[in-house]
Amino acid sequence: MCRIAGIVNFEKNQNSNFKEIIIKMRDSMAHGGPDDEGLYIDEDNRIALGHRRLSIIDLTPLGHQPMCNEEEDIWLTYNGEVYNFIELRRELAGKGYKFQSQSDTEVIINAYAEWGEEAFKKLIGMFAFSIYDKKRGLIYLVRDHAGIKPLYYSFSKSNLIFASEVKAFKAFNKKWEENPDWKIYFLTFGYIPEPYTTLKDVYMLPKESFLKLDLNTKKYSIYEYESIKFTDEIINSEDAISGVRELFTKAVQRHLISDAPIGVFLSGGIDSSLIALVASHFQRENLKTLSVVFNEKEYSEERYQNLIVDKIHSKHTAYLVSEKDFIGHLTDIFSAMDQPTVDGINTYFVSKCAKEEGLKAVLSGLGGDELFGGYPSFDRINKVWFLRNTNFKRIFNLLKYSKNDKLKKLSFLGIDNPLKYYLLLRGLFSVDTTARILGTSEKRVKDVLKKVYLENSYGVSPKNFVSLLESNLYMKDQLLKHTDFMSMWHSVETRVPFLDKDFMKFVFSVNENIKFKNGAKKFLLLKAFENLLPVEIGNKEKMGFTFPFHIWMRNNMEILLDFIPKENKTIDDITKNFEEGRFHWSRLWALAVLGKRG
Repeated sequence: MCRIAGIVNFEKNQNSNFKEIIIKMRDSMAHGGPDDEGLYIDEDNRIALGHRRLSIIDLTPLGHQPMCNEEEDIWLTYNGEVYNFIELRRELAGKGYKFQSQSDTEVIINAYAEWGEEAFKKLIGMFAFSIYDKKRGLIYLVRDHAGIKPLYYSFSKSNLIFASEVKAFKAFNKKWEENPDWKIYFLTFGYIPEPYTTLKDVYMLPKESFLKLDLNTKKYSIYEYESIKFTDEIINSEDAISGVRELFTKAVQRHLISDAPIGVFLSGGIDSSLIALVASHFQRENLKTLSVVFNEKEYSEERYQNLIVDKIHSKHTAYLVSEKDFIGHLTDIFSAMDQPTVDGINTYFVSKCAKEEGLKAVLSGLGGDELFGGYPSFDRINKVWFLRNTNFKRIFNLLKYSKNDKLKKLSFLGIDNPLKYYLLLRGLFSVDTTARILGTSEKRVKDVLKKVYLENSYGVSPKNFVSLLESNLYMKDQLLKHTDFMSMWHSVETRVPFLDKDFMKFVFSVNENIKFKNGAKKFLLLKAFENLLPVEIGNKEKMGFTFPFHIWMRNNMEILLDFIPKENKTIDDITKNFEEGRFHWSRLWALAVLGKRG
């Protein structure tokens, strides 16, 4: 797991600070790669590749990047993990390829040399990388199947620039212009949806895609190398249950591959508990688990965490995170936030704890709710499905005037965009509220929201439709994004077995009536592991990975108000509503993030 950056300069007569700039970009992300630094510069073609390394597979200097093949005509800078690299290495060795290291990096290079673009589909893991093919005059940017690892790029007549974090573009040019729309996206969603960022003309490369730049024509195209879709082809319950059990077990085993200390984050919920239970079969003696506990006992899942620890006898550490910790780390939390989000504070502290425990990688339960129906949105979909077939746009628009927050959210259905169903389920501020906070028109807010692309959901059944929304918006654009930058801020890699490619493909192919039988939450997952997971955990109400933020914020309003924009009546009203217990803490935090960045 690492941080990467690159510059492809089309103006060969540009002056000599080329090397200085790529080093600034690379080192702006040093927190994500503290173990080594690397640089490759092709002065003739004005190409620079930068790399910061977090050593997890092959800890020796042989894993140094950027890395090249034996002929030195294929160069790679790579962030991520390829979990099937041992199988691919064996296959490539059989074809005559030689390996100098034990790294997965070298496997990617030789896989590309052998199969070209077809190699990207063969990789199972989480990754974002760039390949420079000197012989063919090509640059590739490639991102994994689920969008687990980030890769941002910007293309102009002068340059193609790319990096793992948006802050690297500011290192390239500290006067880089802001995206004028980012605040609208942030206040509506609680994050900035892909492909957009806070900077103008800086975009996220789509998942399961690659960008191909021809250095001769200076033109690029983006291609989808794979497409994981809902198919409903598995209609036999026993096949579905045995498939989930077998492929999830294999996924966890894959995700434990590491030459550096690795552990499991144990929240006390179904997903992380299952990961720990399955992982214990492969690391019986030295499995490390860690959890977070609070003084506020109503937020603590310590009882459920201990059920798993007692069952698998892991080397467990419970970290107390307090109100004092939250306030004391506010400045650092803002620094870690590469892109604005109302989430991620919990990941910040979990990753901090993992680093203090000496871990370099942690397995997380992220993805289980999206695949198996763990969120309340899966229960609400029937009402939303009914509303999508009604034509009450005028009434929905009038609901923006309601003082009832739940009714007010129905105003999202007045937007002419499929996003309205997601925003009804998860939207932060309504269109009119966002407009008033920013001093702009509702029309402009709606026009900006129309730019957000939502994958075609035609023919998708209701609960798979929710799974699509949660996976392609909430999970990919918010959870995975903040999980990456918050964990890498602490030089810790977060791995997500539920998003293993083979496992995801299988789950997406299971018929909805089996996956969500009788409307039960996580029916198929629980059925597959009913003999492994303690009944108390399977039957408990979902709490989610929740910190006592509401209490901590109300106790420290004077500190938070220093960040929140002033002299705006709408913001004053939101603050008052929060203090009186009528608004969720995320809205106040959104205003603090807005004020800090704006």
